[in-house]
Amino acid sequence: MDHAATEQEALSQIAAAQDLETLESLRVAFLGKQGSISGLLKTLGGMSPEERQSEGPKIHALREGVTNALADRKAALEHAALDARLAAETIDLSLPAPEAPRGSVHPIAQTMDELAEIFADMGFAVATGPEIEDDWHNFTALNMPESHPARAMHDTFYFPDRNAEGREMLLRTHTSPVQIRAMLQQGAPLRIIAPGRVYRSDSDATHTPMFHQIEGLVIDKGIHLGHLKWTLETFLKAFFERDDVVLRLRPSYFPFTEPSVEVDVGYSLVNGKRVIGGSEGWMEVLGSGMVNRKVIAAGGLDPDVYQGFAFGTGVDRLAMLKYGMDDLRAFFDGDVRWLSHYGFAPLDVPTLSGGVGTAA
Repeated sequence: MDHAATEQEALSQIAAAQDLETLESLRVAFLGKQGSISGLLKTLGGMSPEERQSEGPKIHALREGVTNALADRKAALEHAALDARLAAETIDLSLPAPEAPRGSVHPIAQTMDELAEIFADMGFAVATGPEIEDDWHNFTALNMPESHPARAMHDTFYFPDRNAEGREMLLRTHTSPVQIRAMLQQGAPLRIIAPGRVYRSDSDATHTPMFHQIEGLVIDKGIHLGHLKWTLETFLKAFFERDDVVLRLRPSYFPFTEPSVEVDVGYSLVNGKRVIGGSEGWMEVLGSGMVNRKVIAAGGLDPDVYQGFAFGTGVDRLAMLKYGMDDLRAFFDGDVRWLSHYGFAPLDVPTLSGGVGTAA
């Protein structure tokens, strides 16, 4: 039998196959149980050893050649079919978006954007710093003595290892270290806000182990407490979007400011709920004061030349006051129902002209 001619005929038929069904029929005709090449393989058992040694390699070579040709042709037909499908299918990008967006902007992210917009209008730049801090930036440079209760293990998350300078490492307990880093890097005059995550070992309806703060710092010549009051008043009126916001400053103590003042904002009772504005009652919202001379010196500046004020507040608390939330823990639960209720439209970018707090 002329195996070469048989192989040539088989390869011609395989190459001429125009679809996968025809190719499968040829595979069965050649290599199926009743196929012609399978029949040749069965004849090997009835041959003499000499014939088997002569014909065996030819038959196996025939089967291998046909098998490879079938696989190559199948791959070519499948590739051509895929190309034809891709050429025929189209995606209409002009289809309208869903009426109800699936996602929303978290109230914390929205409030952060609102704060940045308001303070940018007053000439403040946004400054950032590491969330893993050393105790010098987090405590010592801010005039907190070794005995200060904020350094206690029950308030602060410490790491077991020290850094290369031998300083203890911790999760920052406030964003105030950013003030020190900004003074050391940028000098004076300086006008920054420092929003970000902070960490303290505390958890209840109004406290969580991780929360958000925003700090403000102004360093220049001739700065006094009146500048602080005007800045905070302008900020709170813009944030709560009311002109009847009234402030009350009370003497207080913070290691990093002297004098220090707590800032209360007036509220009115509407249907039994506290609404910012008016002066039926007072609610504490900010801590602030004139930057302590020791802190200015730690920032590499001369406290006899430069003065400044600083303030800080919880971003989560501001969001709760503005948008009527009563449990801080819900901010971090990831409840879709809560997020869909309190979330903001993705394209609702806060602007002072269009409003900084339009809910979705």
